[in-house]
Amino acid sequence: MSEARGRFVDEYLGYLLGQANHALYRDFDSHVRAAGLSSVEWRVLATLHDSAPLGINQLAHDVLSKQPTVTKLVQRMCEQGWLALQADPGDQRRTLVTATPAGKRLVRPLLEKARTHEATLLQALPATERTALKKLLAKLAQRPR
Repeated sequence: MSEARGRFVDEYLGYLLGQANHALYRDFDSHVRAAGLSSVEWRVLATLHDSAPLGINQLAHDVLSKQPTVTKLVQRMCEQGWLALQADPGDQRRTLVTATPAGKRLVRPLLEKARTHEATLLQALPATERTALKKLLAKLAQRPR
């Protein structure tokens, strides 16, 4: 006779990470929409806000989207004045993307709201667990492909 077990998904890391991601963004998404941004526009601006200029491939990786999608999005965001393109000084064939001052101004209040929202969600965990959770997730995310 086999021991009674819970549902597979209740212990499956991919499912748990997905549910945690949903819990984190479920309420925050309304702030993103109120700022006039889509979720991927938010991720692009949040990534570039305090980053060195990035190539399209790295940006697509960082914002969890496909390169062709990010290429089109970057073009639209440049037209809106939120992003700018520049030649890579190390490789003139490559283009880098950077946030403009207008893009940084647009996303700055959302960054503060994101920090507050995250803190509220994580307040159920002791500080040591919050720190450990972030370190472990970063370690999993940096695993070589």
